[in-house]
Amino acid sequence: MPHATTRPIVILGIFAADLAFRAPRLPHIGETLIGQGFQLGAGGKGSNQAVAAARAARPGCAAVRMITRVGQDAFGELALQTWRDAGIDTRHVSQVADQPTGAAFIYVSSQTGDNAIIVNPGAAAGLCPADLKAADASIAAASVFVTQLEQPMEAMEAGLRLARRHGVRTLLNPAPAPAAGLPEAVYALCDLVTPNEVEAQALTGVPVDDEQGARRAAEVLLARGVGAVVITLGARGAWLQDADQALLMPAFEAGPVLDTTGAGDAFNGALAVALSEGQALQDAVRLACAVASLSVTRLGTAAAMPTRDEAEALLARG
Repeated sequence: MPHATTRPIVILGIFAADLAFRAPRLPHIGETLIGQGFQLGAGGKGSNQAVAAARAARPGCAAVRMITRVGQDAFGELALQTWRDAGIDTRHVSQVADQPTGAAFIYVSSQTGDNAIIVNPGAAAGLCPADLKAADASIAAASVFVTQLEQPMEAMEAGLRLARRHGVRTLLNPAPAPAAGLPEAVYALCDLVTPNEVEAQALTGVPVDDEQGARRAAEVLLARGVGAVVITLGARGAWLQDADQALLMPAFEAGPVLDTTGAGDAFNGALAVALSEGQALQDAVRLACAVASLSVTRLGTAAAMPTRDEAEALLARG
């Protein structure tokens, strides 16, 4: 049976102030379009995943600790307030005087809810192995260590190595996918890798257009030393594969899709929580699918992350 844990979930990543514009399409170079909506909110993959995890955790269970850097500016204050509101532990968050906080331009299609993003990590671009060394005690105490690729590769790899040294479960969300791929040594440091279709293809060279493509891409990643692979497939759900199973976990029908921004972050945050509780991987992916399915029915990123009660109500209906 799954059990609650008081061991923290530690997340390395960035905060970015999301400037989201809704429009029927992206403008061409030299063209100006009138938008159909605008929203300023809290974003950045690491921060979004931390908020998702904090909301998906049962009361009194695993705390969420964030490792990052922000600037001493208005967006930095937005980050700190976002984490305070979500109950996220910020003991490993540094404020940098001479660098701005990260920011992201987000185009959201008013027709489909799909998105395109440009992100600048700002102060978090300076994250380095020393930041991870400073958080060594928290990583050693963690149930799950989570990271992505918006901060420098060296910081990501240092975090994974520390977590592996301490026997902590590791989850890498390889987003955005690096043009040059990942260092080969990184794969063996990952108990779980969670790319979407585009990222899976970028990492493996295998087109992920259907379940067979997902299976082949997962096989490539497993052969490189990854413990398990979960490829998120949008409205189709998620493909789960490890040494013992290969199956499609369907998404849930939670309502009309308004905004897909942050759905992958919702998925990863909830997945980390379920793993920290000792849930079997298949059950953990099911919870993550429910949380992601709810998140796309709301506008925004961090603000769209559902609570555990909402996710469990959807699971009960599903």
